[in-house]
Amino acid sequence: MFARQMIRTATRSARVGFRGMNAARCISYTPLRFGAGSTDSTLSAQLSNEIQFETENATPEEPEWVRVFKEEKIWSIEDKSGSDEIVLSRQFGNENIRVLFSISDLEQDESAGQVDEPVDEVPAYSVRMSVSIAKPDNGAMTIDCVSQNESILIDNISFYKDSKLATQLTADADWERRGLYIGPVFDHLDLDVQSEFQHFLAERGVDERLAMFVPEYAVYKEQKEYVKWLANVKDFIEA
Repeated sequence: MFARQMIRTATRSARVGFRGMNAARCISYTPLRFGAGSTDSTLSAQLSNEIQFETENATPEEPEWVRVFKEEKIWSIEDKSGSDEIVLSRQFGNENIRVLFSISDLEQDESAGQVDEPVDEVPAYSVRMSVSIAKPDNGAMTIDCVSQNESILIDNISFYKDSKLATQLTADADWERRGLYIGPVFDHLDLDVQSEFQHFLAERGVDERLAMFVPEYAVYKEQKEYVKWLANVKDFIEA
């Protein structure tokens, strides 16, 4: 929760620019029909003003960089409204590749030039990713990594003879995975092997460009879901 608050605060500061975080908001109270709560009307009014503020300073339609990414038709984006997760998928030869990441894993990158970074510039973020590469009847690999500083940092690489174990999110699949050897820590591998794995992923599009896109899309997604959350809670309060 605290991480999300930092994300919203930072991105909001970047959007409003000179208005800054101390920009005054005109709060109006409209008489409405509510339940028994004496604070319902004031909470609803605060939510209305927050919705208005976020809507006025948000991109009104799909950003250009998202449209360009989709038009390249390399990756397909699965982004369900109300969901915390985003899935990117593509076909590469006989491989089915999926990149799963969640807005709940979005964190501000504390190592990215804080001293010289302009106040009105959107800060850098990192996001944990799970990359699965499956081949029909030949199992699958799962690569746990982080998109950070425009780079893909690999933590671990697992192999499953049953490709379903690499992608299924059921309790049974999770239980089966717990008893399997998940592979060595990536940094413990020979340096040449590490380098070749990086090339292997880059050839499949899990590269610097994706490392830039994933955190930016996670911020964009988080903002959309936040505004929807505000509206849903406001409707509930007023019901």
